[in-house]
Formats: sequence, structure tokens, C-alpha cells
Amino acid sequence: MVIGAVLGAVVLGGCGGGSGSAAGAGAGAGSGTADDRTSTAGAPPSASASASATASAPAAEPTADQRLVTVTRSGGFAGKQISLLVKADGSWTRLDGKAQKTGSGRLSAAELDALRGALKAADFPRLPRTVLSEKPVYDGFTYAFVHGGYEVAADGAVMPAGLTKVLQSLPPFDAA
Repeated sequence: MVIGAVLGAVVLGGCGGGSGSAAGAGAGAGSGTADDRTSTAGAPPSASASASATASAPAAEPTADQRLVTVTRSGGFAGKQISLLVKADGSWTRLDGKAQKTGSGRLSAAELDALRGALKAADFPRLPRTVLSEKPVYDGFTYAFVHGGYEVAADGAVMPAGLTKVLQSLPPFDAA
């Protein structure tokens, strides 16, 4: 049975494996299955994902033009949607809900290192796909994170500590 799972992971591993970088990642948790989006806190990744990770070659360091992380903030009193797209070289772009550019820049080497450290510490493979408070905060913010092939949606009221550090390492969502 284990051999079958590993063999299946090897075969499926060669069939796709995109980086998960989508420019419009804020419409919701993303393109995963309903099971992915409703997992519970602390749930480990599936056995097939573990087998796939061990059966495939280690991921290469991203090139400068590849997406490091995309974070979309939605809601608030005005109900706005803003996305931050950060590339591996530290360049970033801010987009409004209509995908219009509202800002751009480049993180310093220290800021980029801090963001990479926060992303690693957040441990995206082990985060639940969706983290929502039991009582919705109607004027609060909801965030959708896309990093390393994983998508996580969380509302600001129950943001996991690791994702809070990622948010603190990003450029501002609002234009200065």
C-alpha cells in the first residue's frame, strides 16, 4: 500500500507542480479543493503530499522574476481589496481590486531576508488552509496568502502568529 502511494505520488508529481503564483489570489482561499480550504488548525499535510515531497527533487532557489509571495487583503470598513505581489528579488507591486497598479518598489536586502525568514517560520505546509473566527468581524480584514504552492486564507481576528509576522514584513497595503 505504501509502495502504491509513493508510486502514485511520483507519477502525479511529474504531471503539474506549478508554483502557485496567481496574480488575483484574493478572491478567496484559492483553487484548492473544498477539503483543502476547510482543514483544521494544526492538521498535517496529507500522506500523498508527504510522499510527493520526499519522492521529488528538492525545489531549486527561485529566480529573481518568480513570485515569492502574494497576499491579498479584503474587507475593512470600506470593503476594499488590495494585493501585494512580492518577487524573489524583493521587487513588489501593489494592486487594487480592479488589478490597477497603485504602488511598487523594492525591499532592501534586510527587509527581503526578514520576509523570507517570516515565510519559512510560518510553515505554510502545516498551516490550515482556512482560519476564520467563529464570530465574523464585519468591518475586519481577511487575508489570502499564496506562497510555495500553498494557499491560506485567514481573518485578522484569528491570524496565526506566523502569518502575522509575514504581514509585518510586507510593504504597506495602503499607499503612503
